Amino acid sequence: MISASGLSFAYGRSEVVRDVSLSARSGRVLGLIGPNGSGKTTLLRLLYGSLRPASGTVSVDGTPLEQLNARQTAQHLAVVVQENGGETTMTVAEMVLLGRGPHLGTFARTSTADEEIAWTSLQRVGALHLAPRSFAGLSGGEKQRVLIARALAQQATHLLLDEPTNHLDIRYQHEILALVRDLGTSVVVVLHDLNLAARYCDDLVLLEHGRLVGQGPAEEVIRGDLIERVYGIGVERIEHNGQVHLLFNPQIGERSSEEFSTSTP
Repeated sequence: MISASGLSFAYGRSEVVRDVSLSARSGRVLGLIGPNGSGKTTLLRLLYGSLRPASGTVSVDGTPLEQLNARQTAQHLAVVVQENGGETTMTVAEMVLLGRGPHLGTFARTSTADEEIAWTSLQRVGALHLAPRSFAGLSGGEKQRVLIARALAQQATHLLLDEPTNHLDIRYQHEILALVRDLGTSVVVVLHDLNLAARYCDDLVLLEHGRLVGQGPAEEVIRGDLIERVYGIGVERIEHNGQVHLLFNPQIGERSSEEFSTSTP
């Protein structure tokens, strides 16, 4: 489990995460949602140690994150971020094999078993055919699938992803998130698409201006009134075949904003 308590962080004088506490439980997918600038990616970076909080703590399976060295952290946390390292000269196969690094001794070479894990990871994201290709020459969607394969090859106990469906067409958005959901480990994922969040996340954390304004099971956080207030757009929540869907009406959001501005002194 990944747990955070009282996390705050600021870039200079601009506080972007304010007193956020959460838990990512084993076997469940926790989605971080909120409008642009709400602090989702910053919070994710705090959870995997890329940023150090101004206050608060992060623990991984009961151990404070700051007590884990780089190799131990990589054995616990696999991270997929939007930066894609497109200038590398590595092949796709070599890129995915990097995921085996935390399990190798100093100067150790990858084994046949490591290669099999890498091939299986590529196959699971539908990218095995890309193995001999240059990573730099891939499309954005192909690169994203390869980076997820590298995270799977890492075989960490927790997976953290920043917008993993970015650049993917609709089919692969659903395939990747379905795959992530079925991994059976704790997952933390930043998502902009609220309908994808409602479909594939077990739990959600909703941020607004760096503050936690909604937390709990997805079906409880994806409420029309709450989403409408935070995002400033009209929302109608419907359920079809047991799935929650949100329909958006920008005109309602615009009218609500105008009414608010005219009624505010």
